[in-house]
Amino acid sequence: MVRRIAVLGATGSIGASTLDVIQRHPDRYRPVVLAANRSVDEMERLCRLHVPDHAVMGDPEAAHALAEKLKDLTSTEVSSGAAVLDQLVSASFVDTVVAGIVGFAGLRATLSAAGAGKTILLANKEALVSAGGLFMDAVKRGGATLLPVDSEHNAMHQCLPTDASGRSHMANVEKIILTASGGPFRGRTRASLMDVTPDEACAHPNWAMGQKISVDSATLANKGLELAEACWLFDRTPDQIDIVVHPQSIVHSMIRYCDGSVLAQLGQPDMRTPIAYCLGWPDRVAAGVAPLDLVSTGRLDFEAPDMTAFPCLALAKQAIMQPGGMCVFSAANEVAVAAFLAREIRFTEIDVVIANALEAVNFSEPQSLDAVQALDNEARSAAAETVAQIASLTERQEKER
Repeated sequence: MVRRIAVLGATGSIGASTLDVIQRHPDRYRPVVLAANRSVDEMERLCRLHVPDHAVMGDPEAAHALAEKLKDLTSTEVSSGAAVLDQLVSASFVDTVVAGIVGFAGLRATLSAAGAGKTILLANKEALVSAGGLFMDAVKRGGATLLPVDSEHNAMHQCLPTDASGRSHMANVEKIILTASGGPFRGRTRASLMDVTPDEACAHPNWAMGQKISVDSATLANKGLELAEACWLFDRTPDQIDIVVHPQSIVHSMIRYCDGSVLAQLGQPDMRTPIAYCLGWPDRVAAGVAPLDLVSTGRLDFEAPDMTAFPCLALAKQAIMQPGGMCVFSAANEVAVAAFLAREIRFTEIDVVIANALEAVNFSEPQSLDAVQALDNEARSAAAETVAQIASLTERQEKER
């Protein structure tokens, strides 16, 4: 039977990789819902290529523009809004939901899919980072199958036995070993990072990713977010997970068992591999990825992360231990990264914004989506205030020169 798939974040890097894999298996998969925010031209191209039943835009004006462009494509219905997307991912004609919308914007639809018992290919970090308790409860109550798309958590999943719902069995596991590439600035001192540019921060040595996640990789904030995800996905505490820097990005993560065995998943740094694993699970399907040649790879290096030069990881470890802390961390980080990309703050001020938000906000574990939204908003306000203060101070200093 052809599996009917909703791709949320269709115009992003996860969406592009997902649709590439889907296109290779037209006998197995069909994208029935494509969702994006504002990328009208790219959505038009995707709709004409894949002919989904529904195209959903987050922005109403973008939806209107897309509808005009697709007047002749009568089989695709264009709409907009979070409520519409909630209905579509919960509908009976959708089997699988690829949660690839970046940031808090993707949380609501992902929760709806979990509550409706769908198979969820999870690439949206906020579902677990900002609302881990709510989301995992929704997965359990809805009977959803949860499969992690992030290469690191996908690697963990591949190295663990699972039940019919995709839930990993953690018996006899001693440690999860979460790998990190180290980003483009690995080995550099804190002082040397003062004047790095957004272009430099986005130039990841191994992965082709969007701007936000590329900056997160450069600051190691991404590894903090992934640590929180791993805690929720595999029911671990932070002290049961080690983080090691592996610059080649060939070993995507490892599991150490109580008998001393370490199982690792290796592969090219290409998101089509974990996506194909999730789409095919419990079987395997071709991903279109070049085979891994270990001889040409030559060597695999590992080292400890430098949390002095990259304090975002240390901040995340602190936040994870406080109920609701990672919701604040994630929201503040989004604001800080956006400000850095807009050249309003320095690269080394991203962690300052996050630290100030963690100090300024009174937080606890949110018990509802509204509570998550309220905590997210409060964290963003605190972060925006710090950004404004930094920008004002920088402007004064420049005038005094």
